[in-house]
Amino acid sequence: MILSVAILSPSTWAAEATEDILAFSWGTVLMQLFGGLALFLFGMEIMTDAVRTVAGDGMRRFLQKMTGNRFIGAFSGALITAVLNSSSVTTVLVVGFISAGLMSLTQAISIIMGANIGSTFAAQIIAFNITQYALLPVAIGFLLRLASKRKKTREYGDTLMGLGLVFFGMGLMGEAMAPLREFPSFLELMERMDDPLLGILVGAGFTALIQSSAATTGIAIAMASGGLISLEAGVALALGSNIGTCITAILATIGKTRAAVRAAIAHVLINVLGVLLWAWAIPEFCSIVRDLSPTAEELSGAEKMAAEVPRQIANAHTLFNVINTAIFIWFTGPLARLCTWLVRDRAEESPPVITPEFLDRELLATPALALQRASLEIGRIEGFIDEMFSRFQQEGWNAKSEKFREIAHRQDDISTLIEHILQYLSMLNRDGMNKHDSDQLLLVLTACNYLQSLSSTLGTDLVDTLIEARSNNVEPSPKMKELMSETYHAVWRASVLCAKAIVEDDPDLARQVLDRSSEVKEKIQIALKHQANMLTQDQANRLAIYRVEMEFINTMKRIYNHAKRISKQQLSLAKEED
Repeated sequence: MILSVAILSPSTWAAEATEDILAFSWGTVLMQLFGGLALFLFGMEIMTDAVRTVAGDGMRRFLQKMTGNRFIGAFSGALITAVLNSSSVTTVLVVGFISAGLMSLTQAISIIMGANIGSTFAAQIIAFNITQYALLPVAIGFLLRLASKRKKTREYGDTLMGLGLVFFGMGLMGEAMAPLREFPSFLELMERMDDPLLGILVGAGFTALIQSSAATTGIAIAMASGGLISLEAGVALALGSNIGTCITAILATIGKTRAAVRAAIAHVLINVLGVLLWAWAIPEFCSIVRDLSPTAEELSGAEKMAAEVPRQIANAHTLFNVINTAIFIWFTGPLARLCTWLVRDRAEESPPVITPEFLDRELLATPALALQRASLEIGRIEGFIDEMFSRFQQEGWNAKSEKFREIAHRQDDISTLIEHILQYLSMLNRDGMNKHDSDQLLLVLTACNYLQSLSSTLGTDLVDTLIEARSNNVEPSPKMKELMSETYHAVWRASVLCAKAIVEDDPDLARQVLDRSSEVKEKIQIALKHQANMLTQDQANRLAIYRVEMEFINTMKRIYNHAKRISKQQLSLAKEED
């Protein structure tokens, strides 16, 4: 080795040394760049998870109520996405409301448009050049998390710490890319980014790869802070990120309902059409943005560009989405019809295997939102219970045994869905749960047990009673049938109210279940009194009829007592929160 070094000429040694230095420099640049990106994404994740935990349930309630018209829908979509820092979470919530019939596709489209505006809020924050203070919120956030015993205070600490890491990561990326101004080949590549098509493709591809439009825009702003790219290139990257972010929505619809696919298609159409609308006029658009953005007249050259362009890119990103929403908001109806035409309902050739419609794993990190989806699935089960009650009424005492067994089959579907709900809840992020979330989890678990028991009572006990009566040719008198029917309807209404109270998280509905107690008891007492009078009469099969009637009445009592117990628990939990 010593000999080989000795015989090298000075020029050869110098060339190899230069190559080593360059290699080392590129390694440092890439390490700092991707390390900064990692901190940026990690900070975004911490901040988003903390905000979802603190504001998730309130945002869900807000979104469900703020759908009066398309403009309110767009405003609510923008606000929620800005707070939760995730347009994909907003879209998932919207899909759930569509599937549950709580929101139309037209309303959902206006919210998705607003979500595009809300997603630019992060870029606006990033554009403020405060990276030199980035470690201050990290330190404050860490102290809040370390010193406080209150869960909500620790979540606020996580929010601050995540925000600080975002800025710190931005600072690292900016420092990493600063030396690249000395490399002509890299500057040449950045000049090519002024080509709108190339910039849009790069922005879309990178966003699809890391599934974060905020990261793409953040990198564009970091590069602009180093004077590496022009506003035109930054705008092209931002436009591309709007297309790339649609990949997340599309992936989230795999295996989901047709409503979910339609919402994702609407997201894609809005973003792609918006990009096509402006791609050909990026220079003119940039001219408007420059006029609207602050300038640094005291600077010149690369320093002026580094001071002005980051804010201009953030403003362009926001302005692009605001203008597109202002244009497309008038076409929510036609867009909804187009999405429905593109994604048509499947023609069912055979009975489908029952699967959950609302349990989305993406929301497991946010307990309030995940529990709301479990409640929606319980609402679906409530529909099946309602269907079983209705079918029993339609078939009556004289139906064939096969009809009763068909009704009983719905019990298997309910058991399958409850199993899915329990598996979903077992994966819930318990660390992010507050008192309300814990109470809601207990209520949902209790509701699962109640619905399982109720479906078993209807599908097994009541079916067995009716099949036995049919097999033995046993039939109550017309008067007793009337009294039993009144009892049946009173219990039916109470059961439906109980399930709806859980789905809608409405203590008033639970109170109505308890208010029906006197009505149900009165119906049962009247039926029992009539039954006692009939027992003394001479009638064929009187004992057999008496046994069937008692089994029916006892079944109704068990069903109502289950509903009453659940409603009492819900009211007790609501009282504790107050």
